[in-house]
Amino acid sequence: MAYTTIDDPSAHFQVKIYTGTGSSNAITNDGNSDLQPDLMWGKARNQTYNQNVFDTSRGINKRLTSDQADAENTDSTTITAVGSDGFTLGTSSNLNGSSVTYVVWQWKANGGTTTTNDASATSVGTIDSVYQANTTAGFSIVTHTGSGSSGTIAHGLGAAIKWMVTKNRTDNSEDWANYHVGLPSAEYYIRTNTTAAQATGSSVWGDTAPTSTVFTVGGANGKNNASSKNYVSYCWAPIQGFSKFGSYTANNNADGVFVYTGFTPKIVVIKKATAAGEWHVLDTEREQDGNPIDKDLYWSGNYTEGGSAQYTDFLSNGFKLRNAHTGTNGENTSEKFLYIAFAEHPFVSSEGVPTTAR
Repeated sequence: MAYTTIDDPSAHFQVKIYTGTGSSNAITNDGNSDLQPDLMWGKARNQTYNQNVFDTSRGINKRLTSDQADAENTDSTTITAVGSDGFTLGTSSNLNGSSVTYVVWQWKANGGTTTTNDASATSVGTIDSVYQANTTAGFSIVTHTGSGSSGTIAHGLGAAIKWMVTKNRTDNSEDWANYHVGLPSAEYYIRTNTTAAQATGSSVWGDTAPTSTVFTVGGANGKNNASSKNYVSYCWAPIQGFSKFGSYTANNNADGVFVYTGFTPKIVVIKKATAAGEWHVLDTEREQDGNPIDKDLYWSGNYTEGGSAQYTDFLSNGFKLRNAHTGTNGENTSEKFLYIAFAEHPFVSSEGVPTTAR
C-alpha cells in the first residue's frame, strides 16, 4: 500500500499572499497544481481587519468572520469570483485594501457542486443536509437547517471527521463551535472566535463522535441545531501524508515538543485547550526564509501579523516547538494544546520518494 494518495498537496490546499490594490483584480495561486478554491479564509497581515470566511456552498457573496460571533452577511465586493487557479477580488478592504498585505488559506471541495441528502429517503442521518465533498483530501462543506431536535447529519466524506467547525449563519452572538479529536471526548467543544479554553456541552455534539457517514448535533437548545436556523460546517478527515489533527502536552522548555505528522507542514494551527489562548496560525508562505517559522496570525483575533515569539521548525515529518511561549508550549507542563496541520510535501511519496526538511 502506498504511503500517501496525495503526492502534490497543492492540488487540494494552498496559501496565497499578495498586496491589495484597492481595484478589482484576479489572484492566481502559486502551487505546483492549479487549485480552484471552495473554502477561502483570509486575513490582512499588516492591518487590524477582521477575518474573512467565504465558500462556494453558501455562495461567495456570503461573508463570515471567524474572530466574531456575527451572523452571515451579504458581501459582493470582497471576493467576486473563483477561477480554475485562484479567485477575483472586488474593491473591499476586507481582502483588497490598497498597499495592505494579505494571506488567504484555500481548500478544494468539489468545485461548488453539491449533493442534497434527503435523510428520510436515503436513511443517512436524520436531518436533511447539502454537502460538497472532496473524499480524496478528506474535506467537505455541509449546510443544514436546524430541526430543534437532536439528530445526525450526512457529511459525504466516507471517513470519520476529526476536526469540524460549525457556525450559526442566521443569528448574531452565536459562537463558532469546533469538534476536535484532541479534546477529551465529544462532550467537549472549543470556540474559534474567542480565546476561551475547551468547554463541555452535551447540546453541541450530542456527546457523540462523528462516524464515517454522519455527525451529531444537539437538541432544541443546541448551539448547532436551533429550530429553523441556518448552519454551515467545515469538516475534515485526516489523510495520511496530507493532513493530521491531534494534541500534545507542553514541556515549557526552549527545547520544545516534537509533533509527528508524516509530512512537511505547509500550515500548522495551534490552540491551547486547557486554558485560554489564541488560535495561532503559522505557514511557510508567509515565512519563506526557512526555519524557524515565527510569523504568527490569530484565527481568533483581528491583530496584525507578529513574529519572534512562536519559534517553530517545520521538518520533513512534523514540527518542533523552539521555545516556551505560553500560546504554543507553556505555561506549565500540564497544559494541553490542539493542532491542525496540512502538508507541503508528504514524508514519502506514493512512489517511495522521501522529502527533505526546510
